[in-house]
Amino acid sequence: MAVPTRNSDPHGILQSRRTFFVTTRTYMGRRLFQVDRNAELLVDVLRACAARFRIHDFVVMPEHVHLLLSVEGDLSVEKAMQFIKGGFSYRIKKELRYAGEVWQRGFSEVRVNDDESFRSYREYIAQNPVQAGLVASAEMYRWCFESLKRRKAQGLKPSSNGALCGTTKVMP
Repeated sequence: MAVPTRNSDPHGILQSRRTFFVTTRTYMGRRLFQVDRNAELLVDVLRACAARFRIHDFVVMPEHVHLLLSVEGDLSVEKAMQFIKGGFSYRIKKELRYAGEVWQRGFSEVRVNDDESFRSYREYIAQNPVQAGLVASAEMYRWCFESLKRRKAQGLKPSSNGALCGTTKVMP
């Protein structure tokens, strides 16, 4: 399996605030996140990571994840992804007794340098489940930032069928 290309500029890696559009895939394209408890666990890991860096948007697809995130100071996008991927791998193996490989090695990222590209990546993230044929409209997909934010605003609580858990100041 090919390792994704890296697009970050090594000279700008420690600028004050850097925003990236990141994609990471499950090992061998396994549809790990079509199971609600796995998707819910990943969302919980993302919430925990919000204390270390800013997650502006995300979508959890059955076999991959798209993120729009910003890192500051001396934190690199590589370290942020280590927190996400490593945190999820640890928790799924410990809490759900998953024995297999979780993630494809590496990830791909694109530096977001202006408001127009930021909006474009947000739209791409929102429309990804629609383009994949999972839902008829973006509002219907439950494992994305906007859907979780709406549920929180409506005061909806987790349910036993794989809905959401916990809150944080940055993540919905």
